[in-house]
Amino acid sequence: MTAWWEQPYKGGPMVPVPGFPRELHIGDPDASDTVAYKRTVWRACRWQGPASRFDDTFSKAFSKGKAGGNVGESGIAGVQRQQNMPDTGVVDQDTFNTLRSIRVPEGPHAGEMAMDAYSANLIAEAYSRFHPPPAAKQTVREQALAGAAAWLGYCEDPDGSNNTVFGQWYGVNYQPWCAIFVSYCYLVEAGGSPSFVRGSRYAYVPYMVSDAAQLRNGLSITSKPIPGDLVCYSWFPDDGTFDHVGLFESGTSSSWTAVEGNTSTGNNSNGGQVMRRNRSTSEASVVFVRVEEP
Repeated sequence: MTAWWEQPYKGGPMVPVPGFPRELHIGDPDASDTVAYKRTVWRACRWQGPASRFDDTFSKAFSKGKAGGNVGESGIAGVQRQQNMPDTGVVDQDTFNTLRSIRVPEGPHAGEMAMDAYSANLIAEAYSRFHPPPAAKQTVREQALAGAAAWLGYCEDPDGSNNTVFGQWYGVNYQPWCAIFVSYCYLVEAGGSPSFVRGSRYAYVPYMVSDAAQLRNGLSITSKPIPGDLVCYSWFPDDGTFDHVGLFESGTSSSWTAVEGNTSTGNNSNGGQVMRRNRSTSEASVVFVRVEEP
């Protein structure tokens, strides 16, 4: 009678897992996939040890098998030889799929898949470690806000001159620059937005509000601001002309923080600094403007 190790393993449908965590070589970083393979190979009668205490080191002994030729200690290479595969001891894609598809050859669990649910969960854990989901891409609004925050502390020079790198960039220097700062953040810091044009849109806050009210240039008015939206202020006593603009950072439509250019605690609209300001509807008539994503 042919012994179980003298013929290929009986197979079955591959155990479902999220994917192949990595190609595994001797000395690669320890992780849960090694534990899963040790448990699987143990159930396949090619490794020894208590199933719940396998360490996560992909050792030479487990990869190539222990010296002496004992079937029960032949490791990954032993499984590969039994399946007529090159006995490299490396867990590559083919070996990974083999471990997912062979059955336990003997004992009380004979006929079950060698990779059980416990091992499959360990594979899933390793896959999530080595294949993390890509980071969510920031919106243009979020990039503009992050770019604005990077300028916190910047001051015009000399004080009271409205001389700034933003005005020089826009082509209209020595002028109030809160709207120019917003344009810079969207066009430079965020990499571009069709709502803004250097030297043309926008250097004057009332134009922003007017265009948003008429849905021009991808601007619209919103009652539920999100990070990167524009906050346009007409300070009390309200004369109907919008005086200042910043970028909404966090909070609600009644109380929020904003990153603003050309402001200060002594002069909200022409203070000469980039600052984070705490604002509320108690100090101004406010319009929140949403900038459409490209």
